[in-house]
Amino acid sequence: MNRSERLAAGPYPFHRFSGSHFEVGRQYGEECRELIARHYGLAIERLAAQTSLAPDDALDRALAYRGHVQRHARFLDEEIQGLAEGAGLSLGQAYLLQLRAELNQARGDQVDDECTTFAALSPATLDGAPLAGQNADLPSIYRELGVVVHIAAGDRPEVIMLTPAGQISYVGINDRGLAVFGNFLTCDGWRVGFPRYLLTRLVLAQGSIGQALAALEGVPRASSRNLMMVDAGDRAADLETTPTQASVLEPEDGLLVHSNHYLADDLTGEERAEPARLENSRTRLDRIRVLLAGRRGELDAGSVADVFRDRATLPHAICVLPEDREGVDTITFASVVAEPGKGRVWVCSGPPSENDYRCFSFAGGEDGAARL
Repeated sequence: MNRSERLAAGPYPFHRFSGSHFEVGRQYGEECRELIARHYGLAIERLAAQTSLAPDDALDRALAYRGHVQRHARFLDEEIQGLAEGAGLSLGQAYLLQLRAELNQARGDQVDDECTTFAALSPATLDGAPLAGQNADLPSIYRELGVVVHIAAGDRPEVIMLTPAGQISYVGINDRGLAVFGNFLTCDGWRVGFPRYLLTRLVLAQGSIGQALAALEGVPRASSRNLMMVDAGDRAADLETTPTQASVLEPEDGLLVHSNHYLADDLTGEERAEPARLENSRTRLDRIRVLLAGRRGELDAGSVADVFRDRATLPHAICVLPEDREGVDTITFASVVAEPGKGRVWVCSGPPSENDYRCFSFAGGEDGAARL
């Protein structure tokens, strides 16, 4: 598949899984087995290229994180066990897929991956309903590995989530009206602890931002992560973290935005991103802030999609194509706009400047006719 085909390839497959958490994981592993195998092969290849970890050592290291998952989110450990069985992976291999960032940071190298997130509350939206979303930027191969999953497990909230195949947690919404998105942050002190990607599912197991912040308190994080959250009660909060510190940012005039550097006064001293990455992050942050503020009071899913398609600040654009920065293999592999109070999420597979958004909802699954 050449680059132009990758940019304009078809929509991500949609799957619905239900039952116990183990059964949800097993269904996921079976239905997405081929994509999961490709993702695992890519993860091992990148580990070999970027770290000194041998494959067996990487699996041992991945399993070292399991105890923290069992203590703080046993339901996620059950899903990972089911995923391993369904996909024909060992438990260590299934855990490795949840820990790409932590294991790739073994030497302290910085990554090229970027993301741009936002939340908008009633003063900023057209119909008074909150919005949130993200341009998710990863190495270009991830354009071929995305899936959209609807998870209905046990008595926990149902979840619709975009994720690379094999990850049980990335970004999405639940049926209680809560949405969560994420950004990479660079700091020191990464350690064995609760994996960063799994924080999303801890949030989506809750009914409100207040409950989510309480659930995250005391969890021994393995690494840094930024979590952008909005709920149907018209509250938004952005949680910046290091492994040992956290700070909450609140909206201004109904808007909250983030990219890939620390903004909270008490955490800016923890920043370890290189100057070129800081320039990229700050440019994207300033641009999305200006674009959203210019449409304050008029924002809806369609206008946000237009914002996410913006490429005016090249080479540091909100919407990323492979050729934007020499030597950087990063693409907006997906773009997501959530209307959590309506139980609806719009997903664009690949850069939104090149592709349409499709609608997914708890009421009707994938609506192939609804596009932005």
